[in-house]
Amino acid sequence: MVRERAVTSGGVRLAVFESGDQARPVVLLVHGYPSTHKLWDAVADDLAIDHHVVRYDVRGAGQSGHPDSRAGYRLDRLADDLFAVADSASPGQPVHVVGHDWGSIQSWHAATGPRAAGRIASFTTISGPCLDHAGYWYHRRLARPTPRHLAQVLNQSFRSWYIALLHLPLVAPLLMRLVSADAVRGIGLYRANMRPRMRRPEHRVAAMPVQLIVLTKDRYLSSALVSADLDRWAPDLRRRSLAATHWSALTADAHLVAAMIREFVSSVTVPR
Repeated sequence: MVRERAVTSGGVRLAVFESGDQARPVVLLVHGYPSTHKLWDAVADDLAIDHHVVRYDVRGAGQSGHPDSRAGYRLDRLADDLFAVADSASPGQPVHVVGHDWGSIQSWHAATGPRAAGRIASFTTISGPCLDHAGYWYHRRLARPTPRHLAQVLNQSFRSWYIALLHLPLVAPLLMRLVSADAVRGIGLYRANMRPRMRRPEHRVAAMPVQLIVLTKDRYLSSALVSADLDRWAPDLRRRSLAATHWSALTADAHLVAAMIREFVSSVTVPR
């Protein structure tokens, strides 16, 4: 049974959905763009057998409220939301965070910030790199333009063509006629964060155990971007791979993703 409630963060109401035994370890699932918490349905049902599973609609999506300005979509605000939900669901114990797509991007920001100590026990990242790490990745390859580095940059840039499109001023009014209001509002994620983070990346390290699940058939993110150089930013890193596309990992292959999360979470010792 799914239990619904709300948490307020920075003046924005967040819709929170919980399942499983509340006495069990907490797994916090964070969805990406343009999804809602329902993207995790199959994974959540599997994990709820032996975990307390917490999901929420991120700001601007689903049943949650949305900020009044683009600044409200900055990563600092998104990290505030994650910690607000974690504090509400598990005030006495750290949580195991799992993020996909933009859910992973914002979870990286939270996991590499000063508040992560004692609040995030582990982090599983799926198809969503830290934007600061991605900035360093691009800068390093362009500073040393070997044929291999240039091929990696061109490959990822080709996959990311839509990001440039979303920065065009007329895109939002056009999309209003084609897609949901959530999808239009979510463009703020790209416009508030991509350029500043990629141009001037910060040095951000995750101190907790990190599990990287590489989706080898992901058309939006290359394996080189999400996995190369990552040991520099996540000293306690476990790597897994799954022959799945960007979205199928949480639908057709949900049981495999849940198994990877369960195995990883069980290997992490949480101090009490």
